[in-house]
Amino acid sequence: MIVINYIINFNYNIICIHKILCLFIKLISLATTKPVIFAFKFSKIVCMRKFLYIIPLAFHQLVYSQASKKAVPCYDFTEVLKVEPTPLYKPHLDASRSFNVNILKNTSQVQKYINKGKFHTVKKSGKGYKVQKLDYSRAYLVSKAKITLEKIGSRFSKETKGHNFTVSSITRTLEDQCRLRKVNANASLGISSHNYGNSFDISYVRFNNKLKTNPKLEVALEKVLKYYANAGRIYYIKERQQSCFHVTVRNY
Repeated sequence: MIVINYIINFNYNIICIHKILCLFIKLISLATTKPVIFAFKFSKIVCMRKFLYIIPLAFHQLVYSQASKKAVPCYDFTEVLKVEPTPLYKPHLDASRSFNVNILKNTSQVQKYINKGKFHTVKKSGKGYKVQKLDYSRAYLVSKAKITLEKIGSRFSKETKGHNFTVSSITRTLEDQCRLRKVNANASLGISSHNYGNSFDISYVRFNNKLKTNPKLEVALEKVLKYYANAGRIYYIKERQQSCFHVTVRNY
């Protein structure tokens, strides 16, 4: 009889432990996804004295996990620096470093340069260009790059009698690049000239806000870019995988 009671009590304890563990999981999930529901559930648990001892543990787990996520960046800066640029891309990085802007790692660094007046907002549209919705970059450039983009747009509009091209990417932080790599395996693993605020991408398959190839306008766009490259104002690369011209403004 004693043995039977022991077995029954043991099984009951196992069931209780299982229920408590399930409650832990639900609490942590609700706290991160549905805070209002979490507050309601939490208030009910506080009223149940037999569960009071699990509350500090649940909170510790939640706070620790959230702090860990914030503390660990999505990139290894040492590994990023080890990636060697191609000979074609090296002049772009050399030009970027000449603007005395440190590699942009996160939003706070971008904001610092905005506050100092080093970065300037790129308008959503201007003569000869439009900026598409930017999910993985930010519409800021150093002054000389912003002015050069506007000149390229104006010249393109003049030579094509009013047409416009689309800017598909502007300034990116290393954190932005991490997010971009999750959806685009071709995104740079190393340092990009986008990380300095003097580069932008121009799509050659989207003109007049329409995603459609236009060989005539593509040729006209490259003609304008060649003009500024020959004048020592920019470097550019035709990125066929991204269907864009990667443009880096030089510190002329």
